Amino acid sequence: MTLLAAENVTVMRGGKIILRNLSLQAHAGEFVAVLGPNGAGKSTLLKVLAGLMKPSQGQVMLGAKSLSAFSKRQLAAQRAYLPQNPHLEWPISVERLVALGLTPRLPATGGLPESFAPAITRAIHQCDLADKRDQPATTLSGGEFARAMLARAIVGEPALLIVDEPITGLDPKHAIQSMQLLSDIARNGTLVIASLHDLNLAARYPSRVIILVDGTPIGDVQSLTEDLVHRAFGVKVVATGQGDSRALTILSTSEKSAL
Repeated sequence: MTLLAAENVTVMRGGKIILRNLSLQAHAGEFVAVLGPNGAGKSTLLKVLAGLMKPSQGQVMLGAKSLSAFSKRQLAAQRAYLPQNPHLEWPISVERLVALGLTPRLPATGGLPESFAPAITRAIHQCDLADKRDQPATTLSGGEFARAMLARAIVGEPALLIVDEPITGLDPKHAIQSMQLLSDIARNGTLVIASLHDLNLAARYPSRVIILVDGTPIGDVQSLTEDLVHRAFGVKVVATGQGDSRALTILSTSEKSAL
């Protein structure tokens, strides 16, 4: 079943085309990675797919309904979005920060319902933050805060999860754990869309990879290929292994030189 569809989406800002006549369909249960060089339009695409930015042309459909027809609360109840470089000013606990992901379902008045406690505990454990539960979120390290924000995004078990660079700043252990978590969430029926820069992790965990260059997809594949990496990033790589042991080794930044 098609869950999300972009139809001829173009985004222009300051007279510059950021996304150009882009169309795609994505389905429940997919883990879609969006890759591309700096300035390719990845973050803009994710904001458009999340309903946070209106395209200059075209539309995005969630189910049979245009995103523009949803109220903010209706959309938030179905879609979670984790921005690149999120910030927090209030010294609330990690538990309360994660609970903010349940805001669309909270009653208008009163405290946090006890019925939400299991979901909060599960998200905290999934992101390896059990020992940080009562700590002010403003005192977390950069990587810990990134994991807390991911926990906030997943706590409501959205049908659509869009995350922009979710593993930036994470150590190798937690980067791998987070990618495995996103893969597991997709296998359980959620559509997961994530922009990534780590080519090796992008080659191992997503079920689908979309590569953007200058606002235009140059590839929409099940697995990264050496040719696509070279076309997108201008580096020569060799792919080895399969599945979660797949690796991309960078040989050179041009076809004429090699390490």
